[in-house]
Amino acid sequence: MVFDIKPHEREIFMLIEQAGAELDFPTYVVGGYVRDRLLGRPSKDMDIVCIGNGIKLAQQIASKLRPIPRIVVYQRFGTAMLKHKDMEIEFVGARKESYRVDSRKPTVEEGTLEDDQNRRDFTINALAVSLNAQNFGEIIDPFGGLHHLEHKVLKTPLEPGKTFSDDPLRMMRAIRFSTQLGFAIDEETYKAIAKYKNRINIVSKERITTELEKILKADIPSVGFKLLHKTGLLELVFPELAELHGVDYKNGKGHKDNFYHTLEVVDNLSKKTRNIWLRWAALLHDIAKPPTKRFDPEHGWTFHGHEALGAAMVPRIFRNLRLPMDGKMKYVQKLVRLHLRPISLTKENITDSAVRRLLFEAGDDIDDLMKLCEADITSKNPQKVKRYLENYELVRTKLKEVEEKDKIRNWQPPVSGELIMKTFNIPPSREVGNIKTAIREAILDGKISNDFDAAYAYMLEVAKSYGLHEVNP
Repeated sequence: MVFDIKPHEREIFMLIEQAGAELDFPTYVVGGYVRDRLLGRPSKDMDIVCIGNGIKLAQQIASKLRPIPRIVVYQRFGTAMLKHKDMEIEFVGARKESYRVDSRKPTVEEGTLEDDQNRRDFTINALAVSLNAQNFGEIIDPFGGLHHLEHKVLKTPLEPGKTFSDDPLRMMRAIRFSTQLGFAIDEETYKAIAKYKNRINIVSKERITTELEKILKADIPSVGFKLLHKTGLLELVFPELAELHGVDYKNGKGHKDNFYHTLEVVDNLSKKTRNIWLRWAALLHDIAKPPTKRFDPEHGWTFHGHEALGAAMVPRIFRNLRLPMDGKMKYVQKLVRLHLRPISLTKENITDSAVRRLLFEAGDDIDDLMKLCEADITSKNPQKVKRYLENYELVRTKLKEVEEKDKIRNWQPPVSGELIMKTFNIPPSREVGNIKTAIREAILDGKISNDFDAAYAYMLEVAKSYGLHEVNP
């Protein structure tokens, strides 16, 4: 079969062919680029394998491009990368790899195209397209990858136990590709994942988290997380999420399975947003339900305080998964902590004070919080869903009204700590913080208006209780 080379590819393919011929390096496009093009999916990354030195090939090609692109060389891995138009092209020499049972780091030797295809993870990623004059554009498919593409099947090129032992991350990649592409995992391959799952423990957290995030970015993330759970990988790579699974019964009373509920929330949210951090918040919103689960003879199963404990668990989970410990973590933590607040507003007469507090605590993330809360509706009863959504619409209306009136989102009290210190001629102290907090609480509770004069007058009043008096009034 011949690869259908598009006009925008012909220039670079011909340059690669020319450079390969000059160096006497047979060259091939391999892997994900070939797969995605055959599937009609966009791809910005291209891998070129040559029988020779990948770095030299990259340098030869760069010399023919105008302007000459910068080459990034990874000497340790024998690879080089350059950017051409909107493509990132990586060059490497064909190689074969052998692994010791106790290591994920292979012994690497120069090899043939066949050796290189043998070490690929799945048959659909072992496809190669020749960029050599004698068979330019021919698809080289030693493992039936074209057949598996057509039938939407993921299968390892070699015996799956060997493929997964060589690089255990391939087990997670199988699940990630299944989720992204909608492919079934071949039965032998699937059984091997469950059999060799413990091998994942030698893989770095960073590589594991990269695959978790790619699953979370998929259109229907639940597919991947269910497969991780069924194969036993989830409890090894993300035990806190695995612990959500299961239902306990006592006195004939059970609770919903919080694992499947969480995945439904993630799927609901994924229909509305590509924001990966909002998806992380959905995945973690009920993460503390297992440790907070209690049985009350009158009310059944309860999870009191799971939102506060969940927020406290977020930094540890982010640290364990090597996720960024910056504003992104704080954002997820905030949404986990606040995810029950909007629904609580629907169960009572909504006061301006309660809305004001929510706006103050959520700040610019209030809209994302509302998206999360609406995704958290997983009832199978259409009337309940309709009622919940209508309640949330009331909350949204109230949020808008209070925001327009009080301008409280991302708000800072009208009286600063600096002004308090200057007014009473005092240094930084606990009293300064207490006075500032009292002013903030009074405004949020609606006791005083949100303006400077009211706040200043209240400051003088509170300061008296600390024995402070205005200097040079």
